[in-house]
Amino acid sequence: MEAIIERCAGLDVHQATVVACVLIGEADRKPRKEIRTFSTLTRDLEAMRGWLKELGVTHIGMESTGIYWKPVHTILEGHFELIVANAHHIKNVPGRKTDVKDAEWIADLVRHGLVKPSFVPPPPIRDLRDLVRLRRSLAEALATEQNRTLKLLESANIKLASVVSKVFGVSGRAMLKALIENTATPQEMADLAERSLCRKLEPLALALDGRPSITATCWPSTSGGSRRSRRICVPLTSASRRRPSPTRRSGICSGRSSVLTAGSPWRSTRRSVLT
Repeated sequence: MEAIIERCAGLDVHQATVVACVLIGEADRKPRKEIRTFSTLTRDLEAMRGWLKELGVTHIGMESTGIYWKPVHTILEGHFELIVANAHHIKNVPGRKTDVKDAEWIADLVRHGLVKPSFVPPPPIRDLRDLVRLRRSLAEALATEQNRTLKLLESANIKLASVVSKVFGVSGRAMLKALIENTATPQEMADLAERSLCRKLEPLALALDGRPSITATCWPSTSGGSRRSRRICVPLTSASRRRPSPTRRSGICSGRSSVLTAGSPWRSTRRSVLT
């Protein structure tokens, strides 16, 4: 088969090493072969780039193996004609395979123009792709945790989702935080409602009065002075959630806030503070 490219190279990329095979020669003659192995450290990749430039290499082929090809592609981009090929399309025949033989095989395919290059977008598009994929993965993780929380509430017979359209809104999060703290009664948690939810105080109190069949459930928590989210186990019995807190803020819907003073947990003195 007639060769097309006179100076080309094939790279067999791994996590720690890159094997480079360079083929140099005219199309009607047997090419001269040079093989070297480099580390995947930035300094060594730049040294490989300089070595390929000294040999006058114009085309370089490599497999798209995982993410290992990306830093190599970044170092060589703009200096050579890079061909990133699907590993399935350039698969070698079965037999005794080594890194050197794989690099030679890729270089030979590039020399004869038999490698179909995959589309690699320019750097700005690649960066945008990474950001979009990160955002999607974070949104999926958030949706997973929200669905887990909703299932947890339903298993505890807390029908908050039946009354509140946005369980993870401002009012819903305040009620969930009160559930985690495990110190408020259903009516006190319903008083945390804001805006249009103030018209649903009675249904909220009924929805928050659950009868869980489990002894303890793990809830996500960010308390304790740590910024990292952690999980704590709190009992979800009705008796434990009916005990009022010595310091409790309520009366948001009425435009006033009241604080339960310290002392007897069953006796409160209201201090109205104009908002």
